[in-house]
Amino acid sequence: MGLLYNFIQFIFTALHFILWAYMWIIIIKALLSWVNPDPYNPIVRFINDITEPVLEKVRIILPFGNTMAFDLSPIIVILIIYFIQYILSYVEFHYLLTLMFH
Repeated sequence: MGLLYNFIQFIFTALHFILWAYMWIIIIKALLSWVNPDPYNPIVRFINDITEPVLEKVRIILPFGNTMAFDLSPIIVILIIYFIQYILSYVEFHYLLTLMFH
């Protein structure tokens, strides 16, 4: 039981860390858009490669699309990440609590 409990807790901790790191990459992407970085820089290319697929899907879903001067897609993605982390915390707490007492 202790091994299963630790494994489940590790999985939830890893998911929280991945979401936290992705949120910061989204923030860095938004900040980089203000300075017009070198598109051939490997770090910039990596950030674009892992953020653009998600941001593009959000831009398509937004009702006003790209008509605004300000791109709201990073803010929407960060809010979605916060929501997913909240749900993960809730599920983790109740699942581990159930696992401890059964």
